[in-house]
This record gives sequence, structure tokens and C-alpha cells, in this order.
Amino acid sequence: MKTQPQIDFQGMDPSESFRQQIVSHIERLEDRYGRMTSCRVVVKAPGGHHRTGGLYEINIYLSLPDEREVAVERTPHQDERFQRFEFALGDAFARAVRQLQDQVARMRGKVKQHDEPLTGVVRRLMREEGYGFLESADGREIYFHRNSVQEPGFDHLEPGVRVGFKEEEGDEGPQASRVSPLGEHSPE
Repeated sequence: MKTQPQIDFQGMDPSESFRQQIVSHIERLEDRYGRMTSCRVVVKAPGGHHRTGGLYEINIYLSLPDEREVAVERTPHQDERFQRFEFALGDAFARAVRQLQDQVARMRGKVKQHDEPLTGVVRRLMREEGYGFLESADGREIYFHRNSVQEPGFDHLEPGVRVGFKEEEGDEGPQASRVSPLGEHSPE
């Protein structure tokens, strides 16, 4: 990285333990995506705001070559897991990895563009790990991440539910983005 990572703590005293965990995540990103030019991580302490009271909010801003930027911003919505710093940090960096994968695929010209959404059926969910697999109409197994699921969200998916999605080429094969539940179960 061209510049030293910036780590800002808002609404809390800087914690050396938290700082080390953040640096560790940044180093893993650098190992995988060495083309980052700068990184800023903002940790907002749990506060009294009515929608995010008691929850950590972690935002990541990355700069890539050719003035490309990746901003990973998200306000946690009443998910008590975000009360734990480690969970909020892991979630933020998982989203950063996903966005970097998308950027790398775009830079390599590997993103497939389909005008119409494809359809498939959710086959397997790894709830704890935050991902699953769907079966496309042509019988292929396609990976998707919890962050690619549109409202009502990943936690509301069940095996057998039909979904619409966009297909992209990921580092390890096809993956689904913009997964949208269609509200119906597939006939088996």
C-alpha cells in the first residue's frame, strides 16, 4: 500500500487490541489484493441512536489504482451480533473482500452481463458462515454471499425458495449477485 492505513475511532477511546485486529484484516486484504493504494477504517462506538444503539458500525474506504474506490458502508439494523466488535469487524471486511472481488473481475473484464435476471432455487444455506448455493435453471450450482441477498435478506431464505439473480464470474467460479427472493417454493 502506498500510504499507511488510517484507523479512526469515533465515540470511543482508541483500543490497541481493536487496532491490531483491524491491521490484521488489512494485511490479509493486502496479501490477496496487493493493488490497494490506501485504506481508511472508521469504527463508530455503540451509541444511543435509536436504530443502532449498542451496535458497532465499521466502515471501510479503499483506494485502488486508476482512482477507483471501494466504500464499504453499512448501518447495522437491530442485529445483536453487531454488539460484538469482532463480529462487526469480520462482517465489514467480508463485504470489502466481496467488493474487491467485483472490482478485480471488472478490471479483468470477467463480469458477465445479462440483461434479464436469471432464476434459480436455493439449495443449501450455511447460515453461520453467511453464504449459500443455489441451483440455476440449467442445473449449475452457484455460490452466493449473504450481502448479495436483497430484502427481506439472507436470514429469511430457506432451501427450496425460488430466487432471481445476476450471475458474475468470481475468483472460484460463478457467483450470484443481487439475489432476490421470488416468494415461492420450487416444486420438487
